[in-house]
Amino acid sequence: MEGVTFYLPFEPAFMQWLQSGIGSAGTLVASFFTSFGEEMFLIAVLGFVYWCYDKKAGVFIGTNVLAGIVFNPMLKNLAFRRRPYFDHPGIKCLKPVNADADLYDIAAQGYSFPSGHSTNAASAFGSLAMWFRSKTWVVIAVVMILLVGTSRVILGVHYPTDVLAGWLLGLLIVAILSQVQRRVKNQNLLHLILLLLAIPGIFFCRTEDYFTSLGLMAGSFLAFPFEEKLVRFENTRVPWKCLIRLVGGFALYFGLNTLLKLPFSGEFLESGTLAAFLVRTARYAVIGFVLLGVYPLAFTRERS
Repeated sequence: MEGVTFYLPFEPAFMQWLQSGIGSAGTLVASFFTSFGEEMFLIAVLGFVYWCYDKKAGVFIGTNVLAGIVFNPMLKNLAFRRRPYFDHPGIKCLKPVNADADLYDIAAQGYSFPSGHSTNAASAFGSLAMWFRSKTWVVIAVVMILLVGTSRVILGVHYPTDVLAGWLLGLLIVAILSQVQRRVKNQNLLHLILLLLAIPGIFFCRTEDYFTSLGLMAGSFLAFPFEEKLVRFENTRVPWKCLIRLVGGFALYFGLNTLLKLPFSGEFLESGTLAAFLVRTARYAVIGFVLLGVYPLAFTRERS
């Protein structure tokens, strides 16, 4: 996979100008804000909302975020846009998407258009603002969406037009799906439709991010009705219980991620073949189902 290069004339020069003036401190600040569009942050937010604050809010926000993380890489695998540092030596990659992979491995680092972090920030913070419907959350959402997107340009991994497209995608998902979720009574049918819309990506996507996200979507959408019918845990606002639930959830996430890799060789998992990608999807489907469906069984045994 080589990808294609296209950009507006001002973009490379603008990015080089930004990087020339930020210094090491600016890089650290940009790296900090970019983390709010990453997988671990999304898991932490959704875990807290779903496990602790309000299950219904968790399903609402989770549906929007899952749509964003799946449809974004589907668009990336249609646009095939290479990351800016691939073609412009003056632009430095200050924070690769996958630090363990080769900097120029597109399968691991992903394509550039649209920005996934920008979509994630727009869908997550936009959904929080849409759910809570307060001026405070609207301000937080606007500020964080802008900071995450800007950080991607500063770090050299996205053109400004990647970020604009990512914002647009995330906000469109929030605007459309938020209304649909509030009006459609059968949420399982909505989830099935979203999953069916996402599955065709198997036939043309060849980057890890799509298959990871597809697995999380499938596992989560199976977990929601499972929990509703068979688990029915109660939310809690007790700080120490929230902390235990979050710590346990993260431990389970990392533990499962390690355990489910054991039957396969590292060479196979990193081979970039369709079989390896499908194993990745299955692995994350199990993780999503266990975290949102099975893990909450532990909450029903908590003592008040």
